[in-house]
Amino acid sequence: MKTIKLAVIGAGARGFLAYMPYVQRFPREVEIVAVAEPNEERRQRFEEAFNLGAEQLYSTWEELLSQPKLCDALLICTQDQMHYEPTIAALRKGYHVLLEKPMSSSPSECVEMEKVAREEGRLLSICHVSRYTPFWQTMKRLVSEGSIGEIMSIQHNENVGYLHYAHSFVRGNWRNDELSSPMILAKSCHDMDLIRWLVDADCSKVSSFGSLGHFRIENAPAGSTDRCTDGCEVESSCPYSALRFYMQDLKSNPFAALIADPPTETNRMNAILSGPYGKCVYRTDNNVVDHQTVNMEFENGVTVMFSMSGFTRDINRIVQIMGTKGEIRGDLLNGRIELFEFSTGTQSVIQIPNNQSGHQGGDDGIMRQFVSDLRHERYSGTLTSAQASLESHLMAFAAESSRLNGGAVVEMKQFRESLAPASPSNAAV
Repeated sequence: MKTIKLAVIGAGARGFLAYMPYVQRFPREVEIVAVAEPNEERRQRFEEAFNLGAEQLYSTWEELLSQPKLCDALLICTQDQMHYEPTIAALRKGYHVLLEKPMSSSPSECVEMEKVAREEGRLLSICHVSRYTPFWQTMKRLVSEGSIGEIMSIQHNENVGYLHYAHSFVRGNWRNDELSSPMILAKSCHDMDLIRWLVDADCSKVSSFGSLGHFRIENAPAGSTDRCTDGCEVESSCPYSALRFYMQDLKSNPFAALIADPPTETNRMNAILSGPYGKCVYRTDNNVVDHQTVNMEFENGVTVMFSMSGFTRDINRIVQIMGTKGEIRGDLLNGRIELFEFSTGTQSVIQIPNNQSGHQGGDDGIMRQFVSDLRHERYSGTLTSAQASLESHLMAFAAESSRLNGGAVVEMKQFRESLAPASPSNAAV
């Protein structure tokens, strides 16, 4: 069996913590030959984990891609607005690419990336990891088998979780769409992808409403301060207290481990005192929405209502799929799928076993599939190829366009036609 050789661009939470456990468990299948990462500690972590030499460590993706071709494929796990240039350069250089979602914060760049992958005959797979989970694959199987007849409508709720929202989208890397992407893309492109996959038709119309309703300076409590450590009078009772949240035991709060590297108590306290994670949630430079709804109509007549909220207890997705012969209800957090059949009036319950790996097994799943696709030279038409992912990205962009224009209906055919491919990237080497 051929060992697939990979290099990683971006060695943070996704590049290392999400995808490298698979590599470490299956060293005969996959070998890491290089890493590009500006953070020295993260480079050293890769060096130690995979016995890399100094010549295999790069500070930037430009340095890595200036070398003769090193391996079969690249994992590109940089921030949202840093995807386009290294991806185009890698494809032009002859690499296959596993790209962290979203593809780009620009719709034209997404179109261009898919086009270049086709032109070069390269696999560009997008990390829509949810498709690889037992939960969503079971949902897809039930729909495809006709268990509920023809789908008529779907209601899909994304419960972001109040602490997850505060960490990632108020204080964190995805708090401002000028630094990352709009919320509907940064967080909910998974949901747009799942909806498109379940419906199995192109979207024809989109409208959307939503806003940043709560995490604003005018809602700051009396006595609050710029930072939680500045003598805030309400810190002890605030649900978003950085001190209480980030100084918890790391096993009980996985977000706490993400604010400092390594996440020692001293490093975490320093991050709270001086970094964005210690800011008052009402006084940051955040601008992404904290709640949003999207209404969609598809070319096969299916209608979908999607709702995202940052004000929920749990981090969960709940879906209801209504068909001509029955109904499916799914609760991702509890791994519970209910199938109700109209003809018999009976309900059956499918319990999905809890998977301890990231994203309910999706992180392992996409690595397994990507390696298999490379080994068997499947470079197009794969489960989360750029071709498959582009349409759901465009749905997200159209929803944001609608939201910014008072909820006006966006005709998807016209929206697609309006997107001229971006100019070829100067990053190609």
